[in-house]
Amino acid sequence: GLNFLDLMVRQGNIDNPPKTPLVPGFECSGIIETIGDNVKGFEIGDRVMAFVNYNAWAEVVCTPAEFVYKIPDDMSFSEAAAFPMNFVTAYMMLFEVANLREGMSVLVHSAGGGVGQAVAQLCSTIPSVTVFGTASSFKHEAIKDSVTHLFDRNADYVQEVKRISPDGVDIVLDCLCGENTGKGLSLLKPLGTYILYGSSNMVTGETKSFFSFAKSWWQVEKVNPIKLYEENKVIAGFSLLNLLFKQNRSGLIKSVIDKLINLYNNKKIKPVVDSLWALEEVKEAMQRIHDRGNIGKLILDVEKAPTPLMANDSTETSEAGEEEEDHEGDNENKERMPFIQ
Repeated sequence: GLNFLDLMVRQGNIDNPPKTPLVPGFECSGIIETIGDNVKGFEIGDRVMAFVNYNAWAEVVCTPAEFVYKIPDDMSFSEAAAFPMNFVTAYMMLFEVANLREGMSVLVHSAGGGVGQAVAQLCSTIPSVTVFGTASSFKHEAIKDSVTHLFDRNADYVQEVKRISPDGVDIVLDCLCGENTGKGLSLLKPLGTYILYGSSNMVTGETKSFFSFAKSWWQVEKVNPIKLYEENKVIAGFSLLNLLFKQNRSGLIKSVIDKLINLYNNKKIKPVVDSLWALEEVKEAMQRIHDRGNIGKLILDVEKAPTPLMANDSTETSEAGEEEEDHEGDNENKERMPFIQ
């Protein structure tokens, strides 16, 4: 799986970035080739998905058994590689942190991305949940059915939300950071929960920029604990990888995966795969995420041959089911568009 976090790792916009040489990637799917002597519950040949603390973008991956999960027979490997990070993150934020219940309302940014689509699907499993989403306008046609109220990511969504729901929303899921932190807090109802789970606004160009990094944090409004107390608001943060690899909550994550697989088997949720890319095409794949051109998840497929060079295509097709016209802000020099399989 390819995540926005991988772009942040590449640019060094994370705490304690790893030293190079480095194989990126935090999730994968495949077939078990070898197991350790004391491993129980798995056999060679099992179809599985897994979390990995780096090194996922490879033909062969090794990870502790506590981070490995069997996948349903009718789940494809591309779906399985799109499943762990997005759906576990969405589920934990909605149900473990924010306690989503019937009749609540949720605001999610990047509604067309992997986590955004997972959030929308999980919200649909609870009666009468209203989902407000922001996304690039060219994605609206493809994702309009998964989100109750959809706004352009560059529009004044605060006023739009307040026009529809004057009291605000119960849950804000913020992967952008910067000025959106203050906006999100201002939209919270009493007893509402704001959750920061990323800071994609810090990734602005091809290289790490101290100035863009500083500007993004400078726009974050200072949180006054007394104000939180007076307004009955909750502010939280969520990092799935820290929960797994630093805080030893693999047992909790395993229980969440079990619940998610049950929802998948009951046809309540289904990963949205935007496109498949060969390992050699990782530059173009990362550019597509950087330009926010994807609807759902991008997958690196180790068995896929690079797509032949194509003339400037005017359209792209995603597994979300819509044909998208070239749009402002997309990569004008895109050389390849992978075949959807």
